[in-house]
Amino acid sequence: MQTISAALICLASLINLGPVVGALSTTRLQALYGISFEEPNLIILMRHRAVLFGIVGALLLASAFHPSLRPAAYAAGFDSMLSFVLIAWLVGGYNQNLRRVIGIDLLGIAALLGAFLIDSLG
Repeated sequence: MQTISAALICLASLINLGPVVGALSTTRLQALYGISFEEPNLIILMRHRAVLFGIVGALLLASAFHPSLRPAAYAAGFDSMLSFVLIAWLVGGYNQNLRRVIGIDLLGIAALLGAFLIDSLG
């Protein structure tokens, strides 16, 4: 069961590591989210957001192989993905690219929940 838990955590990690490419360029950010980033302050915020995803993704990946890190990784992963889905739901009016991101985050939440349940019950 530990192998399944680790695999689910790796899936959530990959989901969080995906947007890291946005830290490299504005063009990649635009492709990810389907919106134009012209304003420098917004570019700074969004590229920083991509770096934060990398930190969460790296923590999740490390926790897949070092179970002592899992409580912190679960907290960071759930907080990151759940807050995005909640904010999107509250604000509404998002584009098709963000709808895809929401779906991917819901998959990541399900993966983390599965791993958490395996770890808790096992």
